[in-house]
Amino acid sequence: MPAPSFYFPAPRTQKFCSQCGAALVIRIPPDDNRQRDVCENCGAIHYQNPRNVVGVLPVLDDTVLLCKRAIQPRYGKWTLPAGFMELSETTAQGAMRETQEEAGAQIELGPLYTVIDVPAVNQVHIFYLGKVLSPELHPGPESLEAGFFKESEIPWGDLAFRTVSSTLEHYFKDKPSGQFPTRHYDVLFPVGD
Repeated sequence: MPAPSFYFPAPRTQKFCSQCGAALVIRIPPDDNRQRDVCENCGAIHYQNPRNVVGVLPVLDDTVLLCKRAIQPRYGKWTLPAGFMELSETTAQGAMRETQEEAGAQIELGPLYTVIDVPAVNQVHIFYLGKVLSPELHPGPESLEAGFFKESEIPWGDLAFRTVSSTLEHYFKDKPSGQFPTRHYDVLFPVGD
């Protein structure tokens, strides 16, 4: 079989047990309170938990760094450098890795800034503030381009995600005071939005 011309994340739902290969059923296991993918052959329970998206709001002087997405979803839209946290890394390590991968930016990581629950897509988005150490950028393959924007230059109508626009809105509201408290909130919208 030839290699596929592209790769994409596998769906969260599974049909077969990763332990023994038997078909999974959906039911409430003993001593549990919700439906799970269960293997009735070997007894494995396949828990599905929220995924963490980690990123940075990188600041250079009076500008913020944004990346134009070269991948779906939201191809061609602008975003803060962010992505899924990997196994065996902290949220801070993941945020710095994503900033390097997507923008090629050297940053000094600052404090935790926003923690945003996105239950419609089973995710939590976590953004740190960051200080850009050099204006030199080297966008990676997930970015069409990267650049620095003043508040008046932000492409507000072309931002990829509500978590990005809300994090930027909080930043520009907090900027005059110089106080950037950590914020935790939900972004609610129908699935498919």
